[in-house]
Amino acid sequence: LEEAAFQLQQIFRIDISIALNILGIESMRAGHYRIAYTCFKLAADRGYSKAQFNVGLCYEHGRGTEKDLEKAAFYYYQAASNCHPMAQYRYARYLLCHRPEIEWDRQKAAVTFLEQAAMAGIAEAQAYLGVFYMRGLQSKEKRGLKYLLLAANNGDAQSRYHVGVCYEKGLGVQQNLAEAMKHYQQAAAVGNRKAWERLQV
Repeated sequence: LEEAAFQLQQIFRIDISIALNILGIESMRAGHYRIAYTCFKLAADRGYSKAQFNVGLCYEHGRGTEKDLEKAAFYYYQAASNCHPMAQYRYARYLLCHRPEIEWDRQKAAVTFLEQAAMAGIAEAQAYLGVFYMRGLQSKEKRGLKYLLLAANNGDAQSRYHVGVCYEKGLGVQQNLAEAMKHYQQAAAVGNRKAWERLQV
């Protein structure tokens, strides 16, 4: 009986969190940012990862509350720890962009979060990792190309352009100008100016 009561409490807690998060999304769409933030925060405090992510967005963009990147990172971390892919990407990006002095262990954690987000299909994380591995202190071109291809196949035109550069210059793959042209054409077809410029060359 105690176990059944506990399970009911858990279901009730989750259902309330989902409802609060939905109410927050609807309030955000209606332009009621303060109400949206309050709903997200109530659900986030109950441990609901989608709401934790939304609170992070509120703090990052100053919607319904003051803009505060450290608080945004805190909520992104909470959601990322609960396997929210976009939060994993945003938290990792915060660590790598806004905290460049972080120690090696935390940088490794950031890269781990990025890889989890990339494997979950987040194109932004795939693109970020591709460039990160290409430009890192110890360049890992093959790994970088792998992530750039994932992002390109997810529709990211900038990553498609970078794949073209890899084939043109032989970065992480054997140089192949015909393959480079193919990737440049695909990127240019969706409006990437750099790809169009490379095609002219």
